[in-house]
Amino acid sequence: MKKAVITLSALVLPLAVSTAVMGSSVEQTKGSFVDKFRQLDEALATPNVYRSAAGEPGENYWQQQVNYDIDVNLDEKKRRLTARQTIEYKNNSPHTLKYLWLQLDQNIFKSDSIAEMTATFNGKTLQGDPQPKATKLSLGQLRRQQFMADNELGFQIANVKDEDGKELKVTVVDTLMRIDLNEPLKPGKDVEFSMDFAFNIVEEDAVGARSGYEHFEEDGNDIFLLAQWFPRLAAYTDYEAWTNKAFLGSGEFTLEFGNYDVEITVPADHIVSATGKLDNPGSVLTRAQRNRLEEAENAKRPVFIVTEEEALENEKEGTDKTKTWHFKAENVRDFAWASSRKFMWDAKGYHQGGKEQPLVMAMSFYPKEGGDLWKKYSTEAVVHTMEVYSRFSFDYPYPVAQSVNGPVGGMEYPMITFNGPRTELQDDGTRTYSQAEKRFLIGVVIHEVGHIYFPMIVNSDERQWTWMDEGLNSFLDGVAGREWDHTIPWGVEPRDIVEYMKSENQVPVMTQSDSVLRLGPNAYTKPAAALNILREVILGRELFDFAFKEYAQRWKYKRPTPADFFRTMEEASGVDLDWFWRGWFYTTDHVDISLDKVYQLRLDTKNPDIDFNRLRDIEADKPMPLFVKRNKEEGKKLWVEENPDVTDFYDENDRFTVTNKERNAYNKFLKGLEPWERKTFERAIKEDKNYYVLEFSNLGGLVMPILLELTYEDGTKEEQYIPAEIWRRNHKHVQKLIITEKGKNLVSVTVDPRWETADVDVENNNYPRRIIPSRIEVYKREKSKAKVSRDIMQDIKTELKKDDEKDAEEQK
Repeated sequence: MKKAVITLSALVLPLAVSTAVMGSSVEQTKGSFVDKFRQLDEALATPNVYRSAAGEPGENYWQQQVNYDIDVNLDEKKRRLTARQTIEYKNNSPHTLKYLWLQLDQNIFKSDSIAEMTATFNGKTLQGDPQPKATKLSLGQLRRQQFMADNELGFQIANVKDEDGKELKVTVVDTLMRIDLNEPLKPGKDVEFSMDFAFNIVEEDAVGARSGYEHFEEDGNDIFLLAQWFPRLAAYTDYEAWTNKAFLGSGEFTLEFGNYDVEITVPADHIVSATGKLDNPGSVLTRAQRNRLEEAENAKRPVFIVTEEEALENEKEGTDKTKTWHFKAENVRDFAWASSRKFMWDAKGYHQGGKEQPLVMAMSFYPKEGGDLWKKYSTEAVVHTMEVYSRFSFDYPYPVAQSVNGPVGGMEYPMITFNGPRTELQDDGTRTYSQAEKRFLIGVVIHEVGHIYFPMIVNSDERQWTWMDEGLNSFLDGVAGREWDHTIPWGVEPRDIVEYMKSENQVPVMTQSDSVLRLGPNAYTKPAAALNILREVILGRELFDFAFKEYAQRWKYKRPTPADFFRTMEEASGVDLDWFWRGWFYTTDHVDISLDKVYQLRLDTKNPDIDFNRLRDIEADKPMPLFVKRNKEEGKKLWVEENPDVTDFYDENDRFTVTNKERNAYNKFLKGLEPWERKTFERAIKEDKNYYVLEFSNLGGLVMPILLELTYEDGTKEEQYIPAEIWRRNHKHVQKLIITEKGKNLVSVTVDPRWETADVDVENNNYPRRIIPSRIEVYKREKSKAKVSRDIMQDIKTELKKDDEKDAEEQK
């Protein structure tokens, strides 16, 4: 640590106050000041009667309602869906609508879709090619191209008619369809129309999708996961009107709430899992299965509704007979389902004790390939998720929550989720699973079931703001996951986002989904880590949890925007967080707070009989100059040592000897003080405290609180929290004065000792600096590959040189 003496006047530091700010409506033209704490008013939508300044629905908030009545048939052999649906659209907006927009998500697989035509090639350059034009094409890419060439994909739609049977004009635009109404739909009115539709189901493993079928060669059966399977109304909102942006793959779905009545006809030996409550169990389940379902309501552990033995029996032979499963769902924004003869089915009742829905049936559907992994953990993870998420939001409002195994790694819909992990078949016929697969299953079930809360109930716009569902949900699945087993690396700690935060290949979190460069860290990990910091470091759990629950309950069954989330969290917590939203969500700044210097200061007493002795000690502690050291070693004497008879006062006394002149000046200083000044000064001299000045630099640009761990000479430690507002007048450099009692001497200081702020360089957080621990790896040089590469390049250079010489000779 650097030592110095501080004078009384130095304790009073002038504060430079500036009114300069940054933003869209103001311009900083003087100096280099940047206001990191400028309010977000210019960036957020203006509050209105639909969305208030408090972040809650306004007095005139509205949203549309869409009800569906669908009859669908699964042709297993052709792997094709055919269906007819009737749609009731209720116009709750204050606007008259002349047309409606629907989403045709299956059209993304058409060869002329925007998604297909703008897909970029990601091949690999062949090594040794002097002009890297040739590339490697993976077998997976070839498989996808072949499947799409061999199958007609996308929706086929026919017989679009109004409730009177009159034709409605239809215009298809990529993954969207406009239906022109025969009569304008006025506010408060509703319209009914119907259509037939069909499409060929994609093979998910071949194409890569959010739904599709999976074929099992060993038993000849399929698992069908059906989502985005019917033409769905696009959302019509107060902030954007029609949300009719094409489906490109990353941006998910923006939908309206409504009621569903769906009849699903499948082969008679199939088991169906779907959004909603099964309305006809007596028609599709045996008496034994219905009894097991009733038993499961109060079971301690999951009960098999369809046992493994029954599922294996179903696998053996197909059937030409069919059954129709009838599901009803109220107040949901989507509908998905799964069907297979391979499914076993277990269930367990979750008694949450809430008034809205006291009993929820947690259920899992999976083939034998799921094995003990699914038997032990899937349904239990469903229940655990509801227990944790309900604490942060509201009671789970639906009758069922389901986890279904199939080809989709992880995808969510109201009351149903698709999850991918499985066991591995061993040579002896048994099945086992790795630790990674176990962690994957628990993690993906928690994450996807969590999505039933966000955004299936708190209905954010996934197409625009992926982080509003993925980020918030990743934060909460991190809470639920760590409450399951904190030793599992859940990936939501601030330290988990460090490498991404300092990378160049990134965009702000507030970027539309399809334009995000790295979706995982941008939409999932970064906002999750940010909220983790907001809860654990900035607000504390009490304030954060109250505000977050307020947000969830305000926007339950409604459609929030980022502004609504930001405003609610501030309004409910009582803390201005605009600086936090701006830094973490609107910029690509990162956290890198460096502790540059620590000065140890003591108060100058101005009493020469005290201060001069201290100055003498300081001078004596200085290293001996090399010149003087070597002269002494050589035995050389000073002139004054060889002539002791020539001396005066100054030879007897050093420059730190006190005279009456200094004493008189000190007494004059004391007499010139006001009584309160002298009292204050003398008390400070008596206490003789330590004054430490810490110098910080903000190297990353993102302002954050400064978390300090102070270690003292006596071995004790102290933690100090400095709010982020310390950077409000200078976002690059600040100093902080810390005062300790006499004898309480600092020996070291650490910034963010537990890595709670995502600081990208922890080595500049220590003072004094520490030796950086690392490892070095011994390796054997691979000569052969390097030699081949060099030989190829040498041959190329030689041939090029010969060609140049030949061309030059011909020109002569």
